[in-house]
Amino acid sequence: MPELIKRNFVDNFSRGFFAPFRSLRILRHNPRLLQYIVIPFLINLVVFSGAVYLGLDFFGNTVVEYIPQGEAWYWSVLYWFLWVVAVLLTAVLVFFTFTVVGNLLASPFNDLLSERTEEVLSGKINDESFSFGRFLRDAWQTILLEARKMWVFVVIMVLILPLNLLPGIGNSIYTVMAVSLTLFFLCFEYLGFVMVRKRQFFREQKNYIMARKFLMLGFACGVMAILAIPFFQLLCIPLAVVGATRIWCEEEGLVSFDRETGEMLRSGQLDS
Repeated sequence: MPELIKRNFVDNFSRGFFAPFRSLRILRHNPRLLQYIVIPFLINLVVFSGAVYLGLDFFGNTVVEYIPQGEAWYWSVLYWFLWVVAVLLTAVLVFFTFTVVGNLLASPFNDLLSERTEEVLSGKINDESFSFGRFLRDAWQTILLEARKMWVFVVIMVLILPLNLLPGIGNSIYTVMAVSLTLFFLCFEYLGFVMVRKRQFFREQKNYIMARKFLMLGFACGVMAILAIPFFQLLCIPLAVVGATRIWCEEEGLVSFDRETGEMLRSGQLDS
């Protein structure tokens, strides 16, 4: 493996954080990549809309039907307080539903998007002709792999949930563990699309992430920032896939970022 680009932790974090956002520039200059985004975008739109509708409908019925109401001012305060709680819980529900279900359903197309992005960035074209049968087989394998990752993520999140019951510091411990797990999962999830193609699985991916802690932490924080932006989060998955693929290409020395021109340079241009 080529020697890692030596940067301080601030540069690494910044490069990782802005990688998903810089994906917009890659997509704008390479319109042919957009065909791999349309179907995942529609899938994400359906998942996002369904999660919001079901969440608000459920909490709306709960607030209206099961919470006592009266004329006094404190009943109005309680009513609106519970609605704020309902919206916040719905946001959490949407985050996990969108991240888990959206990634699972769109995973075959994300795999293709990552592969084509690598071709665009590195200039190395895969000459293998497209086969619909091969696509279906690869799609099925990708979905199974994604389902296993999602299952592990959900199970661990459920297992650490009882930490909230511990008096005093239980909630703080749970929050730290949940956020840390989510950040690691986001790195593992989107980096996996390019690394699985290289036959590098959990152990190799874990070692790759831990060897680039600040870079990957910045990337995960960038993905979470996009997820926090209403409606823009619909583009989160493809932007994260392109961003993770870009990071891998940079770390492998296939491309570099010229700070003076703001352009990416392929490996053949680096010495010119």
